[in-house]
Amino acid sequence: MAGEKADVLVVGAKKPVLMKGLEGKVNLHHWLDAKDKDAYAKEVGPKIRAIAIAYTANKVDANFLRQFPKLEQISSFGVGYDHIDAKWAGENGIIVTNTPGVLDEEVADTALGLLLNTVRELPQSERYLRAGKWPSAHYPLAKATLRDRTVGIVGMGRIGKAIGRRLEAFGVPVVYHSRREAKGVKYKYYPKLLDMARDVDTLMVIVPGGAETKNMINNQVLEALGPRGILINMARGSVVDEPALIEALKNKTIFSAGLDVFAEEPKVPQALIEMEHIVLFPHVGSSTEHTRAAMDQLVVDNILAWAGGKPPLTPVAETPYPPKRK
Repeated sequence: MAGEKADVLVVGAKKPVLMKGLEGKVNLHHWLDAKDKDAYAKEVGPKIRAIAIAYTANKVDANFLRQFPKLEQISSFGVGYDHIDAKWAGENGIIVTNTPGVLDEEVADTALGLLLNTVRELPQSERYLRAGKWPSAHYPLAKATLRDRTVGIVGMGRIGKAIGRRLEAFGVPVVYHSRREAKGVKYKYYPKLLDMARDVDTLMVIVPGGAETKNMINNQVLEALGPRGILINMARGSVVDEPALIEALKNKTIFSAGLDVFAEEPKVPQALIEMEHIVLFPHVGSSTEHTRAAMDQLVVDNILAWAGGKPPLTPVAETPYPPKRK
């Protein structure tokens, strides 16, 4: 690649950090600019060697990727990459990178905020004040507290550990479940999710999306969590069986829920919107200008590392480096 600029397709908006970082260093092509996508793919597809994905909403499946026979790398925005067929990419010698690390603390902050808002009914109390009800009567005492709770974290990766540190500072006992026991983590490990759900009253979910975790929080888990149970989902909407959760909340199988993610975003079931005893966020886990810029910069850095013939900075598990082509 020495002496010539690589051709890179940007899938998504022309975000300032991406444009500043890549313009002049590679030849950029913009998928959103194409009115006729099929014609555009035929025109530029044969020369595209890398793709920069600006948002996780952009679905990148095998059919899409087949249009780029010389593709070597996909640099994707966000930690989750279930929007990409990474398995197919790995089988075809394409490296996929994501943006872990730079958003861990921000998402952990949001997770604790969602937990506090849910347990202490803070959004409800603010609505009470804004409705002018305070002069007539104090807001009712919150029925839940962190003081007598044990939190079970589902997923003990970087973000799970950051959430655990914050809970420790709050004096809240922490245990966890994950696919395997995490090295160097002192919290009690549960090999089975159901066993942990029976022993705790609060679940905080922070696992990747995808087929392996689809509906892992199901009616059995919710029943095990019990009538004092609170579910906090900071992972992906697909991780929770949404209809089962709605029924569990309606029937008081669990006490409450705090959700930052949903099964069909940005569509949120009306049944959840109408519930006053839960808290809903519009997927704002890493949504600050500071952190989003850092994530965009890592997308850029992964592309530039590849363009410079260097190893990827953050390859995902399904596409280890160096790649193997068929």
